Amino acid sequence: MSSDAGIPGRSRRKDPGERAIEIAAAAREIALDDGLYGITLRAVAARVGVTSGLVSHYQPNMDVLVADTFGEIVAAEIGDVAAELAPSVTSVDAIRGLVNTLLGPERTGVTVVWLDAWSLGRRNPALAAEVGRQMDAWQAFVAGLLNEGCARGEFTASDPDTVAWQLLGIIDGLNAHATVRYGDARTLRGLVRTVTEHELGLVPGALDPL
Repeated sequence: MSSDAGIPGRSRRKDPGERAIEIAAAAREIALDDGLYGITLRAVAARVGVTSGLVSHYQPNMDVLVADTFGEIVAAEIGDVAAELAPSVTSVDAIRGLVNTLLGPERTGVTVVWLDAWSLGRRNPALAAEVGRQMDAWQAFVAGLLNEGCARGEFTASDPDTVAWQLLGIIDGLNAHATVRYGDARTLRGLVRTVTEHELGLVPGALDPL
């Protein structure tokens, strides 16, 4: 039976649901601060202010906790980006905003989480499966924007689904470079805009900042 007795600041026993939420929140904070590699039993316990044994009682499989944490962070980012692009008047505006935000410095924390996931996923099957689900979710989101633009007659892409994968691959690569200070993803937005304009049948400069 787990208890919080003797833990400074944790004299009140919490119900299982509340404690599980607290552990998940601590794991997300660690991931965004230190990457997925930072999510260890000891680190989560220290962040929550409980014993390692109590954390393992609620989350006996750390691989699953890492996978769940990754999924929650990435799903939240898709939601944030979707909300940011929602006011776009045209599909061209939406794609312009997409390139701008995904290559922005405010996404660095999530980029590091992605990089860790691709590496750790080699030995963590739960994480590998979650990476696949989130990659599919991102591709579906971007493809949705492109298909909408085609339906409106703003784009002429012959295969929006493939173009979505292409754009995500370029953006992921540039952001990965930027995390090790090899170039600056923001200065390469022009390259991504040029490629995107070509693939969508837009005139050069159509995605330039307004």
